[in-house]
This record gives sequence, C-alpha cells and structure tokens, in this order.
Amino acid sequence: QVQLVESGGGLVQAGGSLRLSCAASGRTFRRCTMGWFRQAPGKEREFVAAISWSGAGTYYADSVKGRLTISRDNAKNTVYLQMNSLKPADTADYYCAARSDGAFTTNSLTAPMKYDYWGQGTQVTVSS
Repeated sequence: QVQLVESGGGLVQAGGSLRLSCAASGRTFRRCTMGWFRQAPGKEREFVAAISWSGAGTYYADSVKGRLTISRDNAKNTVYLQMNSLKPADTADYYCAARSDGAFTTNSLTAPMKYDYWGQGTQVTVSS
C-alpha cells in the first residue's frame, strides 16, 4: 500500500516556476515507478512525466519537454516536479501516481490505468 500527498501548487504568472512535491508513505515506494498527471477543467487526465524506481529513467510528454523535470529522492520518499517557463496551458490539477509493478516501458507509462495509487491533487494556475 502506498499513500501519496501532493503539495506546492499555486498561482504563478506565465514564465514563472513552481516545484511540486509528492510525499509517499509505504514500504514499497522505492520499488514503484512514479508519474505525474494533470487534468484541466472539462478535459481528460493527461500524462505529464514519469520516473523509474531508481531515478535513472525519465519520460516526458512532448508538451512539457525542456520545461518540466521529474526527480525523486528515495531516502525522503518524495517525488518532485520542477516546472519552469510555465504557460497558461499548464493550468490544471496535478496528480502524483505510483505503479507498484515498477515497470518502465515507455509505451505503457502514459496510461492512468497502469498506476495503482493516486494522490488527491494540487492545483496549478498560470496567469497570462
């Protein structure tokens, strides 16, 4: 069992930065592939980024490459999403998710159904 709690969301102007954190509890966190997803009002939940259990592998949606960076600190049971050069299109609720199978095949990382555990979300609003 893994429990996830996101923090760090807020209101920021276009071009600004935010760092989201996802604090995890549970012994199996260190073996989990972790992902960030987002959902804007009236839209489906979409994949943002994923990181392998060791941190050696990362994968990003094309829309965020070069601007958002996912990382993890297994000693602190925490995953981060550094968000730079933010755009109004990045406005959404951001969710942290965990895959207990530890798989990191790029053709399966983007599907929400592959993730077993979810946080409650944190809101990010980017003003123009």
